[in-house]
Amino acid sequence: MRELIKIFKALSDETRIRMLKVLLGKEGLCVCEVMQALNITQTRASRNLGILEEAGFVTSERKGAWVHYSVIINRSPANDYCKSIDALLKDWLNEDTQIMEDRIRLSKAIKLCNK
Repeated sequence: MRELIKIFKALSDETRIRMLKVLLGKEGLCVCEVMQALNITQTRASRNLGILEEAGFVTSERKGAWVHYSVIINRSPANDYCKSIDALLKDWLNEDTQIMEDRIRLSKAIKLCNK
C-alpha cells in the first residue's frame, strides 16, 4: 500500500485511500458509517472526507442531520485525474488485509446505522 500512496501524491494518506475504497460502489455513506468502517474518530473521518471532497474525489449531500458522502462518478473533463484514480482503486487493493477488514466493519456499521 505504501507504493500506491507514493504514486498518488494527491492523496498522500492511507486513511483517504481506505475511505475511497469503502466509498467505491456505495450510493452514499454517512460519516458515522465511514468512521466505524475505518475504526477512526468522527473528527478524523470528517477532516479526511473534507480533503477528498476538496480534491474532487467525493461529493457530499446533507440528508437531515446527516451528511452522506459518495465517490463522484460522472466527472467533467477537468477531473479526469480523479476519475482515473477511482478506476484504478476499484481494481487495486481488493485483497489487502486492511481493506478487507474495513469492508467487514462497514457491513456491520451499515446494519447498526440503519436500525
